[in-house]
Amino acid sequence: MDVIRLRNIRLYAFHGCLPQETAIGTDYRVDLWVWGDLTQSKKSDNLSDTVDYVRLHAIVAREMAQPSKLLEHVVERILQAIWTEEPQVLRAKVRVEKLSPPIGGDVAGVSITVDEHKPK
Repeated sequence: MDVIRLRNIRLYAFHGCLPQETAIGTDYRVDLWVWGDLTQSKKSDNLSDTVDYVRLHAIVAREMAQPSKLLEHVVERILQAIWTEEPQVLRAKVRVEKLSPPIGGDVAGVSITVDEHKPK
């Protein structure tokens, strides 16, 4: 299988369980890997034969814009949208990282990573 990676997507969003997290928001970083068979696009040089990374970025941005309490919930929404909107994707790995989380210590970030195969 071939892989497409979107690295270090930077977004500002409003996720969290604390009231200030959903009111003030913070910076996030998202990494996305998708696997699929890109044999046809390697031969044809046609965008319609591949997984369009512009659409992948749009999925991430749209789902990150919808507040959630848990990063796990955000990751699951991103994955469900990929399965629905990008049928060529057979496996996806999503990492959502909250930068400078309010956890009472000096922590650069906290992240959730989920790696799944497309549901049957």
